[in-house]
Amino acid sequence: MSPTLVPALRALPGVQAGAWQPHALHGDSQVWVEKNCYADVWIELLHAMGLEPHAMLAFTLAVDFEGDQWTFFKPTPGDLWALYGVDVQELTVWRPLAEHLQEHLGAGKLVSVEVDAHWLPDVAGTDYRSNHTKTTIVVNEFDAASQRLGYFHNAGYHAVDGEDFRRLLHLEGPDDPSRLPLFAELVRVDRVRHLAPDALRRRSARLLAEHLQRCPAVNPMPRFAERFARELPQLQARGLAHYHAWAFATVRQCGAAFDLAAAHLRWRAGFGAADAGDAAAAAAAFDHIATGCKALILKVARAVNSGRALDAAAAFDDMAGAWDEGMAHAGRVAEATCASLGG
Repeated sequence: MSPTLVPALRALPGVQAGAWQPHALHGDSQVWVEKNCYADVWIELLHAMGLEPHAMLAFTLAVDFEGDQWTFFKPTPGDLWALYGVDVQELTVWRPLAEHLQEHLGAGKLVSVEVDAHWLPDVAGTDYRSNHTKTTIVVNEFDAASQRLGYFHNAGYHAVDGEDFRRLLHLEGPDDPSRLPLFAELVRVDRVRHLAPDALRRRSARLLAEHLQRCPAVNPMPRFAERFARELPQLQARGLAHYHAWAFATVRQCGAAFDLAAAHLRWRAGFGAADAGDAAAAAAAFDHIATGCKALILKVARAVNSGRALDAAAAFDDMAGAWDEGMAHAGRVAEATCASLGG
C-alpha cells in the first residue's frame, strides 16, 4: 500500500542528513559513544532544538540489575515536560504507519517509533541488510513522493529512501495480519521552553533528588557478579552471537548508564554551587564504573571466544566500591538540593 502523495513534511526544518554534528555526549571522548537507542535519539533531538541534554540525565541513577539485564534506561515523559516543555504521548498505531507520519508531521509533531534496523543504512556493517533487530528512531521528515524519511537514530540524523523506505514502512508485499502494530510515540514540540541556565539547574536538581529515591536500596554489583560467575559457562557454550546479546543487555547498559550519570553530575558541578565538590566526586566514581564495564566487556568477549576461565571478581568489587562511593556523594548533592529548594 502506498501513502497518499502530499508535499514533503518536516517538523524541524533546519535539520539536514549528511550535515549533522552530534552532541558532545556522543563525542569520541565518551567512554560509551552510543548508549542505547532510546536515550541516544533523545540526546540528539534535544540538541537539534537547542536544548541542554545534560539536564535530563538524572534518571540514569535509578538503574538496577534486574536479573537477566540492567535497566534499559530511558528519559521519562514527565522529566522531558518539566525541563523542556516537550510533550510525549503514546501513538495508537491503528492504521498504516505512513498515514500516521503524514498526519502528525503535517501538524508539526515528531514521531518516535520502533522499527527494524535491517532497513536502516546508518547501521551498515552491523544490522543493515544483515540482521532483524528492533531499534527506536524519531522521524522528523517524510516525503512520500520522493520516498524519503529523515530520522534521528543513535548518535546522528540520517535519511532512508527507495526500497529501504518502502520496507521500513511495510509498503511492499501483501498485508500480514499476524504482524502486530509498532510501538510509537507522539512528540509535541509546540510548547518547548528554553529555561535560563540557573532555572534549568534548579529544576534538574529536583529531578535528581526524585530519581535518587528510586535507586536500588542495596548495591546491585554483587548480584551482577554472582549471576555472571554462574552464567559464564553458558555464555561460552552458546558462543559469540549469544554473548553479544547478553553484553548489550547487561554490561553495556550498566556502563553506558553510569557514563551518562557521570556526565550529568559533572554538568551540575560546573555551576559552582555549594554541592559542586560532591557532584564532581560522584562523577569520578561513576566514571570508574563506566570504564570498568568497558574493560569487562572486552575481557568477557575474549573468554567466550577462547573458552578460558575468567575470574572477574576484582573488577566487580571495584565497581561495587565505586557504586557505594558515587551514591553517597550523589545523596549529599540531593540533600543540599532539598535544603536549598525548601524540601
